[in-house]
Amino acid sequence: MKSAERIIIIGGGLSGLTLAWLLLKKGLEATILEASPRLGGRIQTITGALGTPLEIGATWFSDLHVNLLELIGDLGLIKYPQFSEGISLFQTKSFEPPQKFYVPAADQPSYRIAGGTQLLIEKLAQQLNSDQVHLNKKVTGIYEIADGLKINTADGNIYGADCAIICLSPQVSATIDFVPDLPEVVSEILPAVQTWMAGSVKFTLEYSKPFWRQAGYSGMLYSHAGIVMEMYDHTNLEEDKFGFTGFLNSAAAGYSQEVRRELVLKQLSELFGPEILQPATYLDKAWTDEFILNGHSAIGRPHQNNGHPALHSPYLGGKLYFCGTETAKIHSGYMEGAVIAARSIAYRLLQ
Repeated sequence: MKSAERIIIIGGGLSGLTLAWLLLKKGLEATILEASPRLGGRIQTITGALGTPLEIGATWFSDLHVNLLELIGDLGLIKYPQFSEGISLFQTKSFEPPQKFYVPAADQPSYRIAGGTQLLIEKLAQQLNSDQVHLNKKVTGIYEIADGLKINTADGNIYGADCAIICLSPQVSATIDFVPDLPEVVSEILPAVQTWMAGSVKFTLEYSKPFWRQAGYSGMLYSHAGIVMEMYDHTNLEEDKFGFTGFLNSAAAGYSQEVRRELVLKQLSELFGPEILQPATYLDKAWTDEFILNGHSAIGRPHQNNGHPALHSPYLGGKLYFCGTETAKIHSGYMEGAVIAARSIAYRLLQ
């Protein structure tokens, strides 16, 4: 592809930003159109009242995620192991005491990014030119025209492009108007691709001291009995900021945040004692908004249709590509899949 060609990346999550950086390093400046008011997609870190980086989006990765690890190293970020040593709890019934079991430090741990996963997004954005990124630009239509593509956004703007790469979840991609129509197999697949984390409700808690560690607990909880299904220690690398993070029952998305907070603290106080009732910060997020879900899709199983062959071909005369973690053939849905997808598309465009 020639450096003078106009490239538009639709979506400013990990795949879109990684792709833009890979292209810029080779002299190709792409324009990123992001529908929401922020960058990051399913990565979102919010700073708590005491300064703790609290993850309400993607958090963990492993030694298997070699492409992500290389990107983390290239950006000068630091990884550190998820804390897991100590007494963990398994709650089978609300009217029975939890089962306790000791977990040693993991030989092959999962990792977190020091300072928060959002640093991955911020560092990538810093590598780009300031005029490359445009927020609040929801793409509504992509049309093939004689000299390329016409891309319409919800605010009435029109962009011209020689090439466009959709770095959105396929379900959200299905809401875009394509002219001419995409092949039937693609139109059928897009709304039937499961979006990882879609429908999940993630919560975090922040505390001034790690009272659970001091009592010998790992912070890990698995429950079939309450609103909290999974929970993990969320202490930072320096071990001077403390908290928990985890997932709530998906039905909790129907509750208000105030009700969720009340139910979370009630369940955890019965397991860890009254100190847990006074968090410095409680945050949660139901991943059900327009930026992640179409809302009309029938999904039968996790990772359904992820990496589908229909997502790997160019369309609209070879001018339109699909990218994003759900297109990756391996590690789809995870941060690793997002980086793999970006590298795959960058390789194709740079040939």
